[in-house]
Amino acid sequence: MNIFQIETLMAEVSQVLMFPVLLLILALFVYAVYAMGQFASLYSVRKKNAAAYRQGLKAGEARWVLGYPLHNFFVKNKSACEDELEIEALRQLENLRVVTRIAPMLGLIATMIPMGPALKSLADGNIQGISENLIIAFAAVIWGLAIASLTFWPASVKKRWLASELVNIRKLRQGE
Repeated sequence: MNIFQIETLMAEVSQVLMFPVLLLILALFVYAVYAMGQFASLYSVRKKNAAAYRQGLKAGEARWVLGYPLHNFFVKNKSACEDELEIEALRQLENLRVVTRIAPMLGLIATMIPMGPALKSLADGNIQGISENLIIAFAAVIWGLAIASLTFWPASVKKRWLASELVNIRKLRQGE
C-alpha cells in the first residue's frame, strides 16, 4: 500500500465519520438545552430552600434539604470520607464538563471534514461545491461552540455550589 492509497483511505473514512459527528453534535445540543433547564430548576429549588439549609448548618445538623445534592449524599452516607465526597462532587459535574470539552472538538472535526471536498471543488472551479461544504463546516463549529457555551456556565456555577457544600460538610464534621 503506497502513500497515495493511505491518503485516499483516510479521506474516505473521514467522509464516513461526518454523519456520526453531526449526529453527536445534535444530540449534545439537545443535552445542553436539557442541562440548562435542569440548572435553572436546581437554582430555583436552592433559592427556595436556602434558609432551611442555613438553619440546619447553624444548628450543627446534617438534614436532608432539596437542592443540595452533595449535602444530601453526606446525610445518606455519614461515614463517607473526604475522598468519597469529592468523588461524588466530580461525578455530579462529569456530564457537563465532558460535554463542555467535547462539543468544540466535534465542531472542529465537522469543520475539517468538508474542507477537503471544498478544496477539491476549488481546484475544479466548482463554486457551488465550495459554498455547500463551507456552510456545513462553519455551521458545525458554531454549533459546537454554542453547546460548550450552554454547558460551561452551569458547570462552573455547580462546581462552586458543590465546593461550598463540601466546606459546610467539613464544618459540620468538626462540630460533631
